[in-house]
Amino acid sequence: MGHRKGVEAVREAVRTAGEVGIRYLTLFAFSSENWSRPEAEVSDLMGLLKAFIRRDLADLHRQNVRIRVIGDKTNLRGDILPLLIEAEDTTRNNTGITLVIAFNYGSRDEMTRAMQALAVEVAQGKLSADQITPERIASKLDTAGIPDPDLVLRTSGEERLSNFLLWQAAYSELLFIPELWPDFTREVFLDALKTYAGRERRFGGLSQPTLAVGS
Repeated sequence: MGHRKGVEAVREAVRTAGEVGIRYLTLFAFSSENWSRPEAEVSDLMGLLKAFIRRDLADLHRQNVRIRVIGDKTNLRGDILPLLIEAEDTTRNNTGITLVIAFNYGSRDEMTRAMQALAVEVAQGKLSADQITPERIASKLDTAGIPDPDLVLRTSGEERLSNFLLWQAAYSELLFIPELWPDFTREVFLDALKTYAGRERRFGGLSQPTLAVGS
């Protein structure tokens, strides 16, 4: 029941993000480590994912939402991969909010696959080792073309990133909230954004002085 309530929270989060002008919303749907959960729970989660795509895809498309899926797409079970591909293809040309779904995703796995791709290019003579820059690494990540997140929200009171967007979150603001994901309402989301708005982002530099000029 918690997972089913969580699907409703997804819908609410997408609606709220679109209303307040957020351009990219990334949701951690299923990690590469989640396969170790009990088989019945995994099966239920897959069923929910398939039901969500089949039932909500047309509505998201009407809302001009673009869907992007990140994570390892190799060796996915049964009809999951075709559904993910369909979701991306159907909404590819939409210009509204981009909903990034992290499925079968783990940040260490993502970075490993990126490094392996770069190693192949070096071995083939297409690239020298000193040409491997942070920008080139980022271009090989699943999130290539997606801006790094301004804010990373972790629900349920846990204060860890759990292998989520480790590279991309280098300078993100982190916010840990006590609410469980099924209880992630519009009000909780807006409160989190208010907290973020009060943060000062320096990206490793110093605070920038402000100047007020009055008459």
